[in-house]
Amino acid sequence: MTTTTHSTSDAGGAATTPPTPPSTPPALGPVELARWAWRQLTSMRTALVLLFLLALAAIPGSIVPQENIASADVASFKAAHPTLTPIYDKLGLFSVFDSVWFSAIYLLLMISLVGCIVPRLRVYWRGMRARPPRTPRNLGRLPVSRSFTVDDEPSAVLERARAVLRRRRFRVEVNASEDGVCSVAAERGYLREAGNLLFHVSVLVVLVGFAIGQLFGYKGGVITVVGQGFSNSLSQYDEFSPGSLFQPSNLPPLSFTVNDFHVHYLTSGPQAGQPTDFSAELDYQSAPGQPVQKDRLTVNHPLQIDGSDVFLVGHGYAPRVTVRDGHGNIAYQGPVIFLPQDSSFESFGVIKVPDAAPQQLGFEGLFLPTYGFTMARGPFSRFPAALKPVMTLLAYHGNLGMNSGQPQSVYDLDKSQMKLYKLANGRPDRLDMAVGQTKQLPGGGSIRFDGVDSWVKLQISNAPGKGVALVGVLLGILGLLGSLFVRPRRTWVRVRREDGRTLVEVAGLDRSAGGDLEGEVDELCRAVEDAAPART
Repeated sequence: MTTTTHSTSDAGGAATTPPTPPSTPPALGPVELARWAWRQLTSMRTALVLLFLLALAAIPGSIVPQENIASADVASFKAAHPTLTPIYDKLGLFSVFDSVWFSAIYLLLMISLVGCIVPRLRVYWRGMRARPPRTPRNLGRLPVSRSFTVDDEPSAVLERARAVLRRRRFRVEVNASEDGVCSVAAERGYLREAGNLLFHVSVLVVLVGFAIGQLFGYKGGVITVVGQGFSNSLSQYDEFSPGSLFQPSNLPPLSFTVNDFHVHYLTSGPQAGQPTDFSAELDYQSAPGQPVQKDRLTVNHPLQIDGSDVFLVGHGYAPRVTVRDGHGNIAYQGPVIFLPQDSSFESFGVIKVPDAAPQQLGFEGLFLPTYGFTMARGPFSRFPAALKPVMTLLAYHGNLGMNSGQPQSVYDLDKSQMKLYKLANGRPDRLDMAVGQTKQLPGGGSIRFDGVDSWVKLQISNAPGKGVALVGVLLGILGLLGSLFVRPRRTWVRVRREDGRTLVEVAGLDRSAGGDLEGEVDELCRAVEDAAPART
């Protein structure tokens, strides 16, 4: 295959070769590159991708336990998965909604939505002010068209058509010509695009409301034993997650006491053991010196005090114990919170006794509300209600490590400087106790199982942006209804005098699928014509 090069001659007769076009387009400059990047970011496709990524990024936050919601679950997860923990920490999966990558997706989505909405607002504003399109030359080529003749004058027919279309909420434009042909152009359905815009604005409003709550709100959790109280201060919380701009001085001075807790379980059938209802009885004050009020707290029915919501989110058991040290002195007495491990409320807990002498004592083990035992499973709980409560513990002695300066979880026992009490055969000395029983420790001292209390987990939160988010959701529903049910439509009516009668041409154009355009055009024809026409 050969290539022929064509040459041209200039005025002096010298042959010149035309320049060869570049094989690749020139590189974009900084300004062009910035414009291209902005167009890509503000495209609807990018906004949809970012919205999908935001939903995808929220999945780990609902699967992996979060530090600001369930710090105890995070500690348990880290202890059970030592290999995954460093990876999750680097990825920020224990605090997804505060991570850099989640915030980046969130901010890019807001920028993309603003870039999508603002230009479309200008286009919509121009469309709202524009006149209906002029009547086409050949109405018979439109999807639905009708023609008939009447005896009325063209002006009377045209006026009837204009009045009918106005009653049907069309924007009407009358076009007259010198050759005797007059027409009416009408259009309606502008609210469909308004619905689309309103839906996009609603997504932005929801994001802003969520951002306000994350910046200025707070969320905290506290486990309270029945009979004990709580005052709204940072030191009282078991876990607390403030917004980036939250100030501790903004905490409302509320306080409450948990007086009682009720729970009911199914006792028969395939769902036996499932809770049917649980509630907590509270005495609360909105501020010191205010009158004490009562409230019954149930699931999904929070107590609202000065903009803060108190939710009942969990419950469990707190066995009461009395621990005596090697000198016979009471080193610890009171309830200990045990955390449920399954639906039968088999619960794990830790008892730390730093005041014991001559050595500190520690216990860890299970609380079984309704004791059961098999050779295959060992001790287990048959039912979540405390029908036959039993504690089974392992006892340790030594140094709890609580004075090392390192923070410790109350649900975790540091056994690095502790020794397990064992039997003469070297097996662990397991302490199984029913209510009222006392077990002696091999090194001196004892532990007695005094009884069982209940505890409730309460979540106190304040989300100042939830009203904004609710408005955004309502706007989204309204915009979605408008975009689904408002049908943009154009209609034209042309009249002219022909053979002593008035020829009327009616045509319609539906700019969305699914509407009954033919029926509407026929109704318009019946409203415009006077009497028995010669319909074509």
